Amino acid sequence: MTMKEKLVNILRQDARMPIGQIAAMLGVSEAEVNNMMKELEASGIIIGYTAIINEEEFDKNAVSAFIEVRVSPAVNCGYDDIAAEIAQYKEVSSVYLMSGGYDLAVTVKGSNLREVATFVSDRLAPLDGVLSATTHFILHRYKEKDKMFVSETDERGLVSP
Repeated sequence: MTMKEKLVNILRQDARMPIGQIAAMLGVSEAEVNNMMKELEASGIIIGYTAIINEEEFDKNAVSAFIEVRVSPAVNCGYDDIAAEIAQYKEVSSVYLMSGGYDLAVTVKGSNLREVATFVSDRLAPLDGVLSATTHFILHRYKEKDKMFVSETDERGLVSP
């Protein structure tokens, strides 16, 4: 594993880790870590640093949904143009090209169910090239970006033998 791969793995676990601690873990100087990080950022490998928020605790009314979108790709640009158009909406947190029964996976966030439903019906579904959209509301998150969401045990989640 290269030094940059080791650095990326450390940052995946904790992007707020002090540079000095990272340097000690890698056995290099802080300047070398800073240079590697700048190179990774300049090359587009690292595109940002974010916090993982337990949205259910932060905003009890917030809603997230996973939307399966089937599209008819435009000539000469494939799926890129429609994916870029969908990605520009503030409600959209991610867009992925998928294999299987649908083409794009879109994750959206809203302050309530109606806001997400309105986004799908008024903005997403009418877009040129969108053939269908199937919305799945996220009821509870257990793990995201390698981090577990710890909560009190809910009796409804227990199965008796």
